[in-house]
Amino acid sequence: MIIMEDMYKTYRMGINEVHALNGVSLHIKSKEFVAIEGPSGSGKSTLMNMIGCLDTPTTGKYFLDGKEVSTLKEDTLADIRNKKIGFVFQSFNLLSKLTALENVELPLLYMGMGNRERREKSIEALERVGLGDRMSHKPTELSGGQQQRVAIARALSSRPPIILADEPTGALDSKSGTEIMDMIKELHKEGKTIVLITHESSIAEQAQRIIRIQDGKVIADSEVA
Repeated sequence: MIIMEDMYKTYRMGINEVHALNGVSLHIKSKEFVAIEGPSGSGKSTLMNMIGCLDTPTTGKYFLDGKEVSTLKEDTLADIRNKKIGFVFQSFNLLSKLTALENVELPLLYMGMGNRERREKSIEALERVGLGDRMSHKPTELSGGQQQRVAIARALSSRPPIILADEPTGALDSKSGTEIMDMIKELHKEGKTIVLITHESSIAEQAQRIIRIQDGKVIADSEVA
């Protein structure tokens, strides 16, 4: 599903160059649950952006579902993101003026889906995460855990094969965090490929496999016992 070969990413900061990724190579199979773990500044956020087709490497290759995407233009990458990847972020990334239902509808709107089908899929996704009775609420009227459930529903609405979760429990209390991790594990059981970005070992250890990154390099890749 995901193949990266000798990927480098270099940013220019004034006269200096920052090497965010230094020759990353990894393979993630379809329907795997993989955690990418590393401290702040390790390069895991840059790697997440690469996996999610939000950025392209300076050098190296990235194949997603058999297609090389590392050299594609932004409009093509946007189309791939809409169809292949559901994003769940630490900060939820919900629009405050929209209801839960309207937030979930957004990626389907960008895909050009008709009103009726878009509404039906969004309602189904919210019911799937247990928020069938909160669809008309705005983010400020929801708890942190409920906002993250809306974000998961939004990620599920287009039925992508991959869920990319960036520190999904980072802004939540322990109870809500446990509920969100249980939901992510359930999605994996249903056949989704899960890539989870985290700096917490206790979260990473709930995956099937942990890829550890430091200084822009993969330093360990192991199955969870």
